[in-house]
Order: sequence, then structure tokens, then C-alpha cells
Amino acid sequence: MVGLLDINSFYVSCERLFAPGLNGRPVVVLSNNDGFVISRSNEAKALGIRMGAAVFEIRDLVRKEGVKVFSSNYPLYGDLSARVMNTIRRYAPATEVYSIDEAFMDFSGMQWFDLQKLALKIRKAVLREQGLPCCIGVSETKVLAKLANRLAKKDLQGPGVRLLPSATCALDLDRVPVGDIWGIGGRYAAFLESHGIKTAYEFTQVPGPWVRKHLTVVGLRIQMELQGIPCIPFESVPEQKQTTGSSRTFKICLTTQTELSEALADFAARAGEKIRKQNSAASILTASIETDHFRKDQPQYGRSFSVSFTTPTNSTILLAKASRYALERIFRDGYPYKRASVMLSGLVPQESVLPTLFDGTDHDKHRRLMLAMDAVNGRFGRNAVRTAGQTAGGVAKLTHQGALSAGFTTRWGEVLQVKTHCCSVIFSRHY
Repeated sequence: MVGLLDINSFYVSCERLFAPGLNGRPVVVLSNNDGFVISRSNEAKALGIRMGAAVFEIRDLVRKEGVKVFSSNYPLYGDLSARVMNTIRRYAPATEVYSIDEAFMDFSGMQWFDLQKLALKIRKAVLREQGLPCCIGVSETKVLAKLANRLAKKDLQGPGVRLLPSATCALDLDRVPVGDIWGIGGRYAAFLESHGIKTAYEFTQVPGPWVRKHLTVVGLRIQMELQGIPCIPFESVPEQKQTTGSSRTFKICLTTQTELSEALADFAARAGEKIRKQNSAASILTASIETDHFRKDQPQYGRSFSVSFTTPTNSTILLAKASRYALERIFRDGYPYKRASVMLSGLVPQESVLPTLFDGTDHDKHRRLMLAMDAVNGRFGRNAVRTAGQTAGGVAKLTHQGALSAGFTTRWGEVLQVKTHCCSVIFSRHY
């Protein structure tokens, strides 16, 4: 059996956790630069605010209905997500973190447990210890667990937990549009509907060879999972990424090479942190810059350049140096640059890296320096130690976050305090 836990309106729930007066009020969280809606409360959904709506489209509605708006606070969300994952690991033999607000739980070998009660217990533990509401779906396969979770969320008056045994789920599947099946994208959904296959149940009744022919082996696995046959493996150890990177859209256009160089160095540093966490090294760095393609009244330009490393590396110093080298070859004066990125590819395990004969870089020294830098930044916050070429204060200052909440669990200076007549007590919610 497999369980799927999904935190309800995760970003909104994180903001409400430290502002309980917002419960029952419409709340939305915006993307980087406060551009688009990326999370909505049920009250905001009821007002007709759609996911991905641009801020300028809903400005009047926000003012009229008193919608509370927040800028995205990713360090806070990431920290709270990690706490939730630590909680559920106490109840399941193995877990697979699927996204920042979702995790699969492996209940294999627990047939003698009352999984309905266990799921309710997990849900209550997450609410009690982290203060975040969630729903849990349980079934024999990942795809069915995903559907069970969806049904639990739709039942607003229910317990927030749904078991969906494959032997008795035909009626539920017949109520689910084929486009809502996990793994069936819009193109495949349109194709299936054009052939008269409109519900998840109807999809389970299609001959397997036809599904494989038109939807490939991936579609066949999804069909078999809907039939209660496990085909998508459980991955308790996250798969190593083959590429990673960092990018940002700036609140104001950058026009000088120095500004872009600092931004790219920040992106390189962030990407380097990511691959060091998975003990990888990059063979190629690709830097790109581009203007605002929405501004037709401005000159348009965009280029990218890739740098190959003789010896794969994860050193922030070498990555930042490579990003500057790439920028020198693609920068052009006279353009207002709105977006930039650094991508690392050709990732290989760090332990397999061997310097070439003519490589004069002391990679062991860089490795020790990165260990020290990560330790300091992990304790005192990102960019506590940085290279001289990075943006002072971090690239976040180049983005617009007009409604950013405090770092309640990520910055000591912003932890809530409860003041009494005789002392101040640091607020902690079972953390």
C-alpha cells in the first residue's frame, strides 16, 4: 500500500501559520517579483482568482475583497517542508519526497494496520507539530494514491483522509476526468477525449496494446497503476539530478556588465551549493542573458554561452569565474537585461573526478574551502561567506518582494517572541 500526503495550499498555509487571523480570509502568494499567483486559499479560489493570474489582472479584486497578498518566502517554505517530512518519517518505513508539499509513504508489509487510522494519526501529527493542514490518500499504487488524495481534498467536510481500494474504486474513477489523472498531460488528455475516452475508468478499459502504441510505455504504466498493478517504483533515495541551475527575473532591468556579472556569480554560487549537496561536480556551465520580450518598445537581445571544465568541479570560485568568462562573450552594451541564468550540466559523482595531467588547479584545496564555506553559510545564513564577485546582500535585492513575510524559522532575528511582564519568550510551535 502507498500513501500520498499533500499539504493544503502549502504556501498560503505557511503564511497563515504565523498569522492565524488570516484563517477564513482570502489569501494569495505571488511568484518572484510579485508577478503571478502561485498559491491560493479556498476563499481566494471562491472569488475567481485563478492560478497563474497576473497581479495587474486581480488588483481591483484584491482591493475590493480585502485579499491578503504575500510575496513568496521560499526559505521559510523549504524549512517548514523539511519539518513535515521529518514528522511523517516516524510513521512510515520509507518515504519519497515528491515535491516541496508532497510525499509518498510506503506502507508495504503493514496490511495488519488499520491504514485509515494510521493516516488520520499522521495528519493530526502534522497539524499538531507543524500547524499545517494536509490530506492523505492511500491505495495500492502511486497513481491511485494520488487520486485518493484528490478525492480527500474535494471533500471539504470530510476527515482529510481517503482510502481507495482498487477492487472497489470503479465508481470513483468514473467521476474523474481523464485529464486529472497523474501523468496524463493536456496533449494526451485531448487525444484520449477525441477517441471517446473521457474518464479514468474508461481509460482502464482500453486494451493495453492500444495504450502502449499511442501513449508509449509511460501511458501503459499509468493504466496498470489505475488497475491496481504497481508499475512506478518507490524511490526512497532521490534520483541524482543530471542538470541543475539558478535563474532570476529582475525587478528592474540591468544595463551594465558589472551588475550582470554579480548576478551570474550569485546564480553560480547557488547552483554550486545544490550540486555539492548531492556530491556531484559539473562538466559544463551555461550562462544566459535576455531582455524583456514583453516590452516590444525596447530593443531585444538574448544569448547564451557554455564553458566546459577540463576537470568537473563544484567549486563556487571556479563556477563564478566561468560565469564571468561566459558573460564577457555574450554581453552587449545598450540593452536592458531582464533575466539571467546559470545552468550546470554533465553532472558526475564527485568521487569519480580525477584531475587531468596538465590541470594546475588544487582541487583538494577548493574542496576543503567549499566544506568550510557551506558550514558557515549553513549556520549563519546564505551569503554569510561569499566570493568578492557576488552581489552584496545577495541577488534577492534585485527582485521585487513588496509583501515578504519574516523568516520566522530561518532567521534568529525574526523569530517570534512572546513578551510578558518579566521576560521575553521565543515563540516555538513544537519546533
